[in-house]
Amino acid sequence: MTWGDVKAWLFDKLAESAEREFGPRRRALLEAARGRVLEVGAGTGANLAHYPVALDELVLVEPNDAYARRLQKKLDQRARQATIVSARAESLPFDDASFDTVVLTLVLCTVADPGRSLAEVRRVLKPSGTLLFAEHVRSDEPRLARWQDRLNRPWGFVADGCNCNRATLATIHASPFHVEELERGKLPKAPPLVRPLVVGRASAG
Repeated sequence: MTWGDVKAWLFDKLAESAEREFGPRRRALLEAARGRVLEVGAGTGANLAHYPVALDELVLVEPNDAYARRLQKKLDQRARQATIVSARAESLPFDDASFDTVVLTLVLCTVADPGRSLAEVRRVLKPSGTLLFAEHVRSDEPRLARWQDRLNRPWGFVADGCNCNRATLATIHASPFHVEELERGKLPKAPPLVRPLVVGRASAG
């Protein structure tokens, strides 16, 4: 077992309590997944239990090898059919217009280039496709936003490259997507820096 495997296990253990509260929100979001589904940044598989059974195909992109191994273990335990692909969000190894649904949950905070990642998501989505997203975002409250700016670098160090101050919703609005449904909330049992949350649905436009 590598140190990366230990970190992946520890990540799951630390997230267990929050996931008991966040799970229903994941399930409500993923109920809309249809057809051939791509999840970008699948991590250790927090969404697996919440996907509808009747999907045509489920493809999971995860560039972290240790997370991908834990993800495979969960797939085996659930006897769920899915394909794991090692790739980054900025360069998805799929044909244009090849997916009906793309899922992003708590991933745009960590990718190197959120705008390019969303452009890639749009490229691989069918014209009638849907983007489902749940992301923590920069706070609308000025005082908290200032703290997010001050602590972004140390937070990223301890949180595996996560950026707590990204204006992710603005990035989605500036992308080729049209946001059709949006709900604001708070990430349960999370530090204040990453508590502001947006959950939504966008069309390929």
